[in-house]
Amino acid sequence: MHYEPYALWGVPDYVPEDAVLQVSDLVKPGAIARMNKDIQGINPGAGITRFSTKIMDTYGLKDAGYFFHTGSEEDCFSAFETAVNNKEWIIVPLWKPQFLHHSYQIREISEPKGLLGILDRAVLLLRQDRASLFTQAQLDRLDALRFSNEIIATLDYQVSREGKPIDTVTKAWLSQSSC
Repeated sequence: MHYEPYALWGVPDYVPEDAVLQVSDLVKPGAIARMNKDIQGINPGAGITRFSTKIMDTYGLKDAGYFFHTGSEEDCFSAFETAVNNKEWIIVPLWKPQFLHHSYQIREISEPKGLLGILDRAVLLLRQDRASLFTQAQLDRLDALRFSNEIIATLDYQVSREGKPIDTVTKAWLSQSSC
């Protein structure tokens, strides 16, 4: 296993924990009064979208005035960044690692019913017909790679927001890492 991605619902760290600690807190009067009720998701087929739809129904968020809708990943990221720039309270359906975690303090809110799925295991896969392109030492080095979610978020930021080519970013990280 190389790292452990997972889905989450988060809020900017300036949203007080005593106001919103878990999903069920979103229907409390104080949260309803302050929270942006427009929850911008990503594409309809994404796992986080399916999870979010279940959360909306299970926790009665629609009845409390919240609206979840899909769009592109950039729609989701931009909605979050705009809200943070305006110090708005906002919910972001996201995953970790992801580049927003590199630039922003996003506090995960608890979802005790387990509707956000499980902790995944990210591994590198290699097609058998391509294995001969690598030496055993190279395959062993690839298999030994271990990342934290923070490392992946940083690398993702360099590619997604700084526009650096992925090959350049990964080569630089590999040359600096101890693996």
